[in-house]
Amino acid sequence: MFTNLLKSKWKYVVSGLMTPALIVLMVTKVRALNTTYAHSTGHNPYANLRAFLIMIQYAEGTYGKNAYRTLFGGGLFSSFKDHPNTAITRSGLTSTAAGAYQILYRTWITVQRALVLENFSPSSQDKAATELIRRRGALEDVLAGRLQQAVEKSRREWASLPGAGYGQREHSFNALQQVYIQAGGQMA
Repeated sequence: MFTNLLKSKWKYVVSGLMTPALIVLMVTKVRALNTTYAHSTGHNPYANLRAFLIMIQYAEGTYGKNAYRTLFGGGLFSSFKDHPNTAITRSGLTSTAAGAYQILYRTWITVQRALVLENFSPSSQDKAATELIRRRGALEDVLAGRLQQAVEKSRREWASLPGAGYGQREHSFNALQQVYIQAGGQMA
């Protein structure tokens, strides 16, 4: 039931286009559904999303206090006003990847426009990563705790996931599963 509500309203919630009164109503409704779901299944599916996002940060090498300020190659940027769009070459690879989820500039532009994101803040980066997961058809798997399926569907988005095939270091599924579980994620 909560999944149907999420599917029907996610764009408005994520993009911030709802009025404050409607947001309060939606949050109240989602919390009630989450509480019912959590009591019947023993876990909250949004904890799985948070754990999956932390797992991506770990895989991309950004997890930590500077996660949301990290450039490709490990440098830091200083302003969250916009994606830094800084091309960096490291080990023969050139990339504009930035932030906790190492989002490429060209990808950021499409997501920013679709969700009407005003900046590259941590909140905007989380929303963008969630949208990228959804675009890969993995959001329902993430929420349900189907980690293997979610990773397989998301691997073309993040070069560090197993089987991505971009010629960069890929983490094993077992290592990612451990991080996911330590971050509070539950397996289906």
